Formats: sequence, structure tokens, C-alpha cells
Amino acid sequence: MLNGSIAVVFGGVSNESEISVITGTMCANVLKGGGAKVIPVYISAAGAIFCGDGLADIEVFRRGEECNFPRCFIADGGLQVLGRRGRIKKFIPLAAAINCCHGGLGEGGGIGGVFACAGIPLAGGDIFSASAFLNKRYAKIVLRGLGVKILPYIAVSSLSDLPAAIKKTGLPAIVKPACLGSSIGIVKAVNEEEYAAAIESALCYDSIAVCERYVENRREVNCAACMYGGEVHISECEEAISSGGLLSFDDKYSGGGRSVIPADIPEEFYERIKDITRNVYSELDMRGIARFDFILEGEQLFLSEVNTVPGSLAWYLFAPAFKEFYPVLEGVILQAVADFKLSREKLILKTGILKTIPVACGKLK
Repeated sequence: MLNGSIAVVFGGVSNESEISVITGTMCANVLKGGGAKVIPVYISAAGAIFCGDGLADIEVFRRGEECNFPRCFIADGGLQVLGRRGRIKKFIPLAAAINCCHGGLGEGGGIGGVFACAGIPLAGGDIFSASAFLNKRYAKIVLRGLGVKILPYIAVSSLSDLPAAIKKTGLPAIVKPACLGSSIGIVKAVNEEEYAAAIESALCYDSIAVCERYVENRREVNCAACMYGGEVHISECEEAISSGGLLSFDDKYSGGGRSVIPADIPEEFYERIKDITRNVYSELDMRGIARFDFILEGEQLFLSEVNTVPGSLAWYLFAPAFKEFYPVLEGVILQAVADFKLSREKLILKTGILKTIPVACGKLK
């Protein structure tokens, strides 16, 4: 059972901030519906932090009123809420928080660092896996180190890398910004001119573009994992079917594509996908809800991406309805609390070295 106030953190300085609002308001209302005491915490595109019960209403964002709520900052085990003159008005202690930020520092480990420093248990987006998997280039390095099969790829930082990219991936190819999600900036290039334009476009969003071999007749299958009660739980598999051969932003969020759950794929692949998902999640000691996106090409299976804060936290892979998703959210938050308590029991060494070293180099003159 969840005791105390739970912060649901969403938004952020990210191209996916609007998608995060959908996830955050959903999560806040599912938790509230289950009886939890929820404090919605919204991070604006400018990096300002706001809190207030009304931020659980998506209509507030449609009306553009999200920045009318009280400003706050995260410190000392809770929220320091500011008054109109910028002075601390009240303090709200937090029992825990759940990360619903997509992209940017929110998903990339920054929020994990803020809450760790503030002494608040955080479910989702643990610092290492969040920072590694937000960056598609680093993600492939990590997955390759775990022996997971990935598509041939190259990371490029300028158009001068185009010949090397074509040699590595062939044509057609997929080009995407290294640190964006929700299919933003992803382009299929079928010739050299389109490849160059795709790299230029990706580099408008990011300093690195990741280029991969395009898989014809691909099947895209997703599976999610989370940990609660000390056990890793694996979801059903979903086949995400696009409207045009490559999953786009519209396919994911505007009804252009469709989803088949459970995925209608051979049992052998179903089990392999679940096994890989479980192994990667367990080997990296991940926490929170993470979605693993696979590409199936004939008899070959590739792990494409890992989303440590998936859209709407992949509720549809774990539950048939929002109400039945509450136990999963409760479980991952309670696991975060248990992990935090265990970490606080570890020793922090005090060496006494400051009493023995010369002071000249560390003293104002």
C-alpha cells in the first residue's frame, strides 16, 4: 500500500514534452483512482517546475494554463512550494515519485539524479539505464556488450560522414537523431540525396545521427518489463503495425497505425523476445517500466531500442484497462521505496584526509 504523497513528474525540456503530458496525467489519475495521494509535478519547456492537483487534468494543458500553478523545487525529501513573491510558502514531504518524462534530461537520467540528491525514491528512469538507452548510439554499444543482436549501424556527426554511412548500411537506410523518441526526426532514405537530407534533418535535432540498415518486410514487436515485489515481470508482446512501412509519430499517437496484442507471431519468437527482454532488464539491474522494441526479419530477430520511460508507461501491455494498471504502478513505486531504503543502509566512508593534506592550494588568499 502506498503511504504518503507520491509525485508524478512529467513534461520537461524535450521535443516529447507534449507526449509526456499524456503519460503524466494518465499516471496521476490512475494512482488517484487507486487511492494514492498524488502531487502532479510539471516541468515546463523552459525548465521551470510547477505543482498542483489541477495539473492532473489534461484540459489545463489544452488551455495553456499549466504555468499558472505554483512554482516549486525539489529538495530535502520533498517539494519546496513558492509563493507569488518567490519565497518558500510551504513544504510537501514526498514518500516517493514516479518519472513520466519523455526525452531530454527527464528520461536521460537527469531527473533520477535530482531525486537521488533530494533523498526521494524514484520509480523509473534509473540513472545508468536511462542515460545509456536515451542515446541510441550508446544503447547499441551496451546491447552489443550483452551479446544482443542489433542491426548494422553507424553514428555520424556531419555530412562528411555520408560515404562511410552508405558503405555501412547500404540503401535504403533509416536515419534518426540519437536522443529523440516518439519517431520524431526518423526518415527512410532510398537514395544518396535523401540520405544526405535525412542526416542534415537529424542533426537539426541532435549532434549525432544514428543510421541503420532498413529492413524490408519488417515486423515490429514490443515487450515491456518492470520489477516489483523483488521479481522481474514481463508483459505480453505487441505487434505495432504502421500505415506506411515505418512507424511514424502519427501511427503512434494519431491513430494511423494499429496494435495487435498478443502479437500474432510464432511461439518461438514470442519466447525469445520475452527472454531477451528479461535478460537485458535483469543484467543491467533496471527499475521502473521499460519497453523493448524488436524488429523481426524472416528468421532474424534484432533489438532496436529500449525505452526506459515508455509512452503512457506501456499500460496496455500489462493490463486490459486503466484500473487494472494500478497494481503495476503501485508495485514499481513500492519497489523504488524498498531499493532506496536498502541503499540508505550502506556505509558512507569518512576518510579524515582533509585534516592531513596541505591547505595552501585550497585556501582563499
